[in-house]
Amino acid sequence: MSASYPLTTTARTDTAPSSVEIPQLRIRGILAVWAAAALPMAALAWLVAPVLADRFAGNGIVPMFKALIVCLTAGLIWQFVLVAILVSREQRTLRWSTVREALWLRPPRSPRSGRVGGRVWLIVIPLIVAVTAVNELIPTFGAPENRVLATLVGSDAGQAFLDGAWGWYGLLLAMFIFNTVLGEELLFRGYLLPRMNGAFGRGDWVVNGLLFTGYHLHVPWVMPGTLVESFLLAYPTKRYRSAWIGIAVHSAQSVFFAVVVLLIVV
Repeated sequence: MSASYPLTTTARTDTAPSSVEIPQLRIRGILAVWAAAALPMAALAWLVAPVLADRFAGNGIVPMFKALIVCLTAGLIWQFVLVAILVSREQRTLRWSTVREALWLRPPRSPRSGRVGGRVWLIVIPLIVAVTAVNELIPTFGAPENRVLATLVGSDAGQAFLDGAWGWYGLLLAMFIFNTVLGEELLFRGYLLPRMNGAFGRGDWVVNGLLFTGYHLHVPWVMPGTLVESFLLAYPTKRYRSAWIGIAVHSAQSVFFAVVVLLIVV
């Protein structure tokens, strides 16, 4: 979205040194971007996946998991494409030097000392611990058995399916990467958060967390934990002006699942 687009304003609130102007979205623009990510994911999970599952072979929960892997990967790739379209329209280029600043893909900057990178990265460690604790302590409710990855990994049918399934493992890796690096985090913390201050002021990170929680229509049972996790991702991202913080913290769980599934595949 360019600065002249009706859903944006031209105010710039990013105080970190940068030659790239980040226009602020109006509320309806923010909600439009949210809907462009959330609604396709919900449709793919609840409408497309059940139909697609009937076309896959397998025992028990395996056909639905195959369908979900395909559908959710497609939805997450769409989010990456959406970010590319939005940034291209806004900045009139996709040069890395511009994209890096437009999406806060730069090392974290300490708001106190002004130090960039180095020891500032250590903030990621307690955040990973905190997010892990949240995922362990806050229970999920009403999760369908055939829609939870942990159920697939722990079941006999799931382990038989994954044994030697390098093609499906590759697709799972793609889903993990587009989930926490090139999809959700890039859209919500890289694109939306830097453009929400004009509409929500100092509470932009709170609204960002609420939007990210509501985005999970495709897996609503995770929303209680996601609400807390979202704040643990959004606030440090804003404070340190770096989307890499949210990406690194969010990706820790992806790395864990990737290793667990790899052990089953081999």
